[in-house]
Amino acid sequence: MTWRPDLTVAAIVQREPDRFLIVEERIGPAVLFNQPAGHVEDGESIVAAVIRETLEETAWHFQPSHLVGLYLWRNPHNGRSTLRIAISGEVHSHDATRALDRGILAAHWMSRDELLSQSARLRSPLVLRCIDDHLAGRRFGLDALTHMPVQPVAQSA
Repeated sequence: MTWRPDLTVAAIVQREPDRFLIVEERIGPAVLFNQPAGHVEDGESIVAAVIRETLEETAWHFQPSHLVGLYLWRNPHNGRSTLRIAISGEVHSHDATRALDRGILAAHWMSRDELLSQSARLRSPLVLRCIDDHLAGRRFGLDALTHMPVQPVAQSA
């Protein structure tokens, strides 16, 4: 049996002293909190995916700076596995006229304590874990993320 985890990215954006960019999203009947996050599309680089997802879900333009970590998590409710790549950075130039992705209700700046008090409404335990790793100073260079675009195969004569 082939195992295929979902490949996702998440933006970790902190404003001093303790505010993080968080999306409030509807997943089925539930309204949950998460970082700006989503799937990497076919042919897309990881860095391009986190920039795109942040813009689509928050209307903020994201400038990635560091890899925070790679997180493999299995959802106990449905058995699906996710490989999340968390990337920290800054946001600039908010576009208040931009419509947010379907299912996104709002973008908020929330403290870790506010998120902890809403732990039953977190999309997954990855939300707080990524914030905690960021706060602990976990930083790796983005050069660890190499995108190898598909090269056309040479046709023989």
